[in-house]
Amino acid sequence: MKKKTFIFNVNELGLSASKILRVMGYREVEAPESLSDLVSEILKEAASFIPARAEYIIAENPEFNDMDGSFYIHDIVFRPGTIVYEKLRGSRILSIFLATAGEDIGFRSRKAMDEGELLAGYVYDVVGSEIVGAICEALFCYFEQEMASRGWKTTNMYSPGSCEWNVADQHNLFRLFPDNFCNIRLTRSALMDPVKSASGFIGAGEKVERIDHKCSLCNRDGCTFRRSMFQG
Repeated sequence: MKKKTFIFNVNELGLSASKILRVMGYREVEAPESLSDLVSEILKEAASFIPARAEYIIAENPEFNDMDGSFYIHDIVFRPGTIVYEKLRGSRILSIFLATAGEDIGFRSRKAMDEGELLAGYVYDVVGSEIVGAICEALFCYFEQEMASRGWKTTNMYSPGSCEWNVADQHNLFRLFPDNFCNIRLTRSALMDPVKSASGFIGAGEKVERIDHKCSLCNRDGCTFRRSMFQG
């Protein structure tokens, strides 16, 4: 399978203090100066962390089984549930991806929390989530441009654990990444470590579509993909 790897410095991801403050519920002019300074300081610090990583592989002509709503990649069976299956089933190819902000941002968040610096811990956590989200946006845009050159459209991103897809299928997804450039570990319960990581599928082909307001299909809280980029 074709594989593509990426390394990102935080400065390349278009993050800013004002964007982080908006995510936290502040307009920049309304945020306390001390908070604005803290966000700016943590963003600057994050730029010195181990660079964020991402990779995707391309699976050509995945086999879809309408009888049981499953699809196959190299004899690995995925059962994404009705919602995701219907969105992916027209795909000519599937891009399967991993992305991570790395261990540093999560470590800093936990350390700050343990030391009673709750606000700093929260800011680190928000910044980590935004780093992962920005990486996913970059991956999506790169893949979308590649597919547009073929005259194909793309689906939204879908991941085990979202839209009624059993998170246990993460174990099957990780079987497709024996080398795991991102160095993400998977727990028995299919949670990713580092925590600020993401994985999933994007379909492409003539008959697929990217839908507006995907999140109306799924009530999962804390989803990496609950961002305007993926909602049309």
